[in-house]
Amino acid sequence: MRLSGKRIIALVDDEFEDLELWYPIYRVREEGATVHLAGPEKGKKYIGKYGVPAESELSFDELSAADYDGILVPGGWAPDKLRRYKQVLQVVRELHEAKKPIGQICHAGWVLISAGILKGVTVTSTPGIRDDMENAGAIWKDEAVVVDGHIVSARRPPDLPEYGKAFVDAVARQA
Repeated sequence: MRLSGKRIIALVDDEFEDLELWYPIYRVREEGATVHLAGPEKGKKYIGKYGVPAESELSFDELSAADYDGILVPGGWAPDKLRRYKQVLQVVRELHEAKKPIGQICHAGWVLISAGILKGVTVTSTPGIRDDMENAGAIWKDEAVVVDGHIVSARRPPDLPEYGKAFVDAVARQA
């Protein structure tokens, strides 16, 4: 239970990639962390690309980066929605400034791009947004998982085992 006492935010909105949301959540919970799902509306049920639901426990307005030890941003089409909320971008920036783990997979890189935190950071993502990542100043690699300091990135669902472990390790390293 390396993550006992740790608190993680998992962002959610419609059309998240089901496995990319739930697999990392289960990994950090298995290690003892508490995970809170945050969406645009508290108590709303959001539906993933393949029909798996996720109910938000908090709204974005209720989030405070100071209360959390890291964040998980799922892929799918949700990141294109998530990046439009100033509260999401603010929390991501504050977690980045505090050097707390930020996990992003697949299209989740769009959120980090909009938060303006990728200049000079080595990352991966789905190859479909490679140009977006590089245009934001990131150094993109075609690898299953890339860890650059506190930013943990992965490409797609087949990379979830390595991604889950890398994110858990990043949170466990926090003081």
